Amino acid sequence: MVFKLLMMLVFIATVIFIGLRTRKHSSSVEGFVLGGREVGPWLSAFAYGTSYFSAVIFVGYAGQFGWKYGVSATWIGIGNALVGSLLAWLVLGRRTREISQRLGSATMPQFFGSRYKSPALRTAAAAIIFVFLIPYTASVYNGLSRLFEMAFGIDYAVCIIGMAIVTCIYVILGGYMATAVNDFVQGIIMLVGIVAVVGAVLGNNGGFIASLTSLSQIPVEGSEMQGALTGFFHMFISVSSEKNPSAQPAEAVS
Repeated sequence: MVFKLLMMLVFIATVIFIGLRTRKHSSSVEGFVLGGREVGPWLSAFAYGTSYFSAVIFVGYAGQFGWKYGVSATWIGIGNALVGSLLAWLVLGRRTREISQRLGSATMPQFFGSRYKSPALRTAAAAIIFVFLIPYTASVYNGLSRLFEMAFGIDYAVCIIGMAIVTCIYVILGGYMATAVNDFVQGIIMLVGIVAVVGAVLGNNGGFIASLTSLSQIPVEGSEMQGALTGFFHMFISVSSEKNPSAQPAEAVS
């Protein structure tokens, strides 16, 4: 327990230190919001990745869908990686950067307003971001707080308040540059962590094939299939069956 708390304190000290070190980049509005446009591709990629694949994906969807659908939940990861990440960067990334820099836009609402010469579109974009950022942020804080509560035994409310305070400190100090650098550090931690989790599962079960064999022996509620959790298309079959109960086998319905 002492080691866990020490790791958490080291992490908190690190993110605040990064905020202090990047403070020079937040001396202007553009510096605070965009890091002076000096954030490189690796920092940008990790900032996007850790925001996109945050607690919502790593803790929420991974746990829920992995537990419910098994191996077929891999499709969610593939879809998010190809459509949510790769396609978004290929189609929008370079063009958005070039046009926003040419127009001198610091935010996406400002970009839309300047690009299409529409104050109404700028207001609508700002409203959409404001409204939908609230439940997203709440879900991230909820997931991380429950994870910290389980791992460290710290009260849920204390976790939320603590994360909010730490986040405010480094964002106010260093702006977007601090956020990008911290996201880079957290992205490395996430990659190491997920590799460690996969390694631990395979090691405890005697390898990949043995892990699949153990997974195939787990019965799935509401399904008569044997080894349903090892089926790569089980998720699609289950969703189709839930939408159309009459399509299920007679013994499964009964």
